[in-house]
Amino acid sequence: MELSLTTDLKGQVAVVTGASQGLGKAVAIALGMNGATVVCLARNADKLAATVAEIEAAGGKAEAVACDVTDRKAAAAAIEGANEKHGRLDILINNAGITRDKLMRGMSDEEWDDVIATNLTSCFVCCRTAAGIMRRKKYGRIINMASISGMIGNPGQANYSASKAGMIGMTRTISKELISRGVTCNAVAPGFIASEMTQELGDVVLEEVKKRIPAKRVGTPEDVAAAVLFLASKDAGYISGQTLVVDGGMIG
Repeated sequence: MELSLTTDLKGQVAVVTGASQGLGKAVAIALGMNGATVVCLARNADKLAATVAEIEAAGGKAEAVACDVTDRKAAAAAIEGANEKHGRLDILINNAGITRDKLMRGMSDEEWDDVIATNLTSCFVCCRTAAGIMRRKKYGRIINMASISGMIGNPGQANYSASKAGMIGMTRTISKELISRGVTCNAVAPGFIASEMTQELGDVVLEEVKKRIPAKRVGTPEDVAAAVLFLASKDAGYISGQTLVVDGGMIG
């Protein structure tokens, strides 16, 4: 992965949820390339191992922790464990997320509950745990991976849009609770980003999507990773409670 944006994260420890693929993987690699020790969380141990291998190949430090973040006790324990093992926790990236797309009239309770549990409740649990650690040390960066779907809605995504809108509201509240203690909390809201999910849409649909994007291209995981990297840096210490939209100008 190539990034022109760099920052000094040497000596810092970051936890990234959903780090096994897609945006989470790109963010984890970017943090590792810039000096952070990255604790990578996800359910798939094999994919996590691949993320760790890429970080180490780039000269970084990382470790894999297999964890289902919908298990509240396990998620909290993973974050507390990272702090206990490394003696600090500086950065938390809440990226774990799923989709269960279906028009509202046909959406089951389970499809609603699964998305809210994975995307929103796990974010709350991880933020609550990390906040206790960061407040005591009077420093921290919490970054929540939202989506433009949480800002403008999207047919067939009542569950997903609600989870991301909730994440944005929670980010603003957490910021107000923590900024006086030196802990910032921001959200990043990607638009259409090249991923396994967007590839499934097919070339015809993607071409139509591009027509709606002023930048005339689908974003890359590196575009999102660069935004996260900036918000995770010490230079972003006076930015908190914000949602940084990374969508090629799509929602204006």
